[in-house]
Amino acid sequence: MTIAAFIAGLVLLIVGAEALVRGASRLAARAGISPLIIGLTVVAFGTSSPELAVSLKAAMDDQAGIAMGNVVGSNIFNVLFILGVSALIVPLAVAQQLVRIDIPLMIGLSVLVLLLALDGGIGHLDGLVLVGGLAAYLTFLLFQNRRNPPPTEPNTATGDDRHWAINLAMVVGGLVLLVLGSRWFVEGAVAFANYLGVSDQVIGLTIIAAGTSLPEVVTSIIAALRGERDIAVGNVVGSNVFNILGVLGLTGLLAPSGIAVSEAMLGFDLLVMIAVALACLPVCFTGGTISRWEGGVLLGYYVAYTLYLVLAATHHDALAGFSTAMLYFVLPLTVLTLVVLTVQERYRARRA
Repeated sequence: MTIAAFIAGLVLLIVGAEALVRGASRLAARAGISPLIIGLTVVAFGTSSPELAVSLKAAMDDQAGIAMGNVVGSNIFNVLFILGVSALIVPLAVAQQLVRIDIPLMIGLSVLVLLLALDGGIGHLDGLVLVGGLAAYLTFLLFQNRRNPPPTEPNTATGDDRHWAINLAMVVGGLVLLVLGSRWFVEGAVAFANYLGVSDQVIGLTIIAAGTSLPEVVTSIIAALRGERDIAVGNVVGSNVFNILGVLGLTGLLAPSGIAVSEAMLGFDLLVMIAVALACLPVCFTGGTISRWEGGVLLGYYVAYTLYLVLAATHHDALAGFSTAMLYFVLPLTVLTLVVLTVQERYRARRA
């Protein structure tokens, strides 16, 4: 029954997010919003709705490890796995607005979460600050869309009222499925954690983070295959911004006791989230694209991060050697490569 509830909850989350994204995207497109803004807002927030539903449910049930681990794990998964896989399929062009504004914002917000959590949790006041930041971010994006409106296309569709009603019904239906799916998904995940003897934080960082990020996986890969690369990259960056401002903000604001943050989360996982966000800037800056080999590096780091969590949770003897190899060989080599490529790109830009 536990496995059945877990799988059914995951299916409802994916179907609900798909309905929500489709309905909301069509409504936004009819309202004259550009593809990049749709990717950063409607698609990103819609595909992050499972994270919001799951974190809220977990926080209400006093499962702080799942609530926090879900957000941090999803942000790490979004960059390393989704961008990695998408870039392996087709190199991703990166819009200048993302490099100049949205990725630095994602980095700054990742650092802000660490600072807010230093007192041991994300409380009601912290949640209010983050939700206020979300309102300001949305206002800025709408202002950007007004300054650079997309080209208008003649509307040849008939029955506009009927289409609006259908899309609105998809949004509402998607939200209902998300609420129901999150309940079964969290209950199944907690049962798994108890059975396997690992903390709910590790479950949140791995199984739940990957499961709730499946809508982002599907959306970004399909967008990349269709050549809608603004949506593919914007979806990931926008999802990470919404996870921090929206999911953590609303959960911290509405949960009775806020969200407790463990020392392990403060000392490792939040730092990994910041490092992953920082890695986005040079990767996206080099040539204005995320190439296939860069996608492979990102995906490799996600495998390494997950392996580290598993080794640490099981107290495996290989943990010490694995950590040493990553810390003193793999990470410095990657940083050196990114620095060299960034310098070469700046030199090439000046010569041009």
